[in-house]
Amino acid sequence: MSIKSGLINGVATIEIARPEKKNALTVAMYEDMTTALKAAVDNPAARAALITGQPGIFTSGNDLQDFMQRPPQGPDSPVFLFMQAMLAFDKPLVAAVTGPAIGIGTTMLLHCDLVYVADDARLAMPFASLGLVPEFAASLVVPALMGQRRAAEKLMLGDPFTGQEAVDCGIANAVLPAGEVLPHARRIAERFNALPPSAVRQTKRLMKRWSSDAVLQAVAVEGERFGTALRSPEAREAFQAFFEKRKPDFSRF
Repeated sequence: MSIKSGLINGVATIEIARPEKKNALTVAMYEDMTTALKAAVDNPAARAALITGQPGIFTSGNDLQDFMQRPPQGPDSPVFLFMQAMLAFDKPLVAAVTGPAIGIGTTMLLHCDLVYVADDARLAMPFASLGLVPEFAASLVVPALMGQRRAAEKLMLGDPFTGQEAVDCGIANAVLPAGEVLPHARRIAERFNALPPSAVRQTKRLMKRWSSDAVLQAVAVEGERFGTALRSPEAREAFQAFFEKRKPDFSRF
């Protein structure tokens, strides 16, 4: 299975486990993660959830072959249902990140409550370089966290950034040696076992309440424009160049 899930000491663990493909996400994997998140919401024994990848790789983002064969077609597409499940998840959501976190590998972190990254982590949102636009409310949240200038570097130029930069701009809580990230994140998630669950959930709801409408609107607007961009000549050139292992040529656009 490419997504492993289970309850470990009160923590619903969702592990992206496709290292042979750099944890690239497929439609089926989005469906499995959505199922796992919903199960964690319904399970009173789950006091928190933890999303992690494999040692040295969080996720390289979408599996482009799978993505092109089954592109998102609207709000009921598996990737958007996964986004909705993350946004609706009202228990603490913790992420442990080592190695690359590309595309949605970074944007999903924007909606986790606690994020711990390795000193080898490399985050990037290279949507524009693929002829696409930001997703998962990144166009709203990233400028709010970083400011317009640094957000332009990350979203328009697609510049990668380190785990320490993620901490500095508020995406992550702490940077640790790679081997310590997952154990530390799990210890943090397990702390919720000793806290009153209703108070924790109500606190999260209140913290999200004041921005939730704007986030949902951003997801919807981005999703519509993402679908349009996906069918554009620029995106076709970018994807074809990726498959042909060459540099894309945007000079004619």
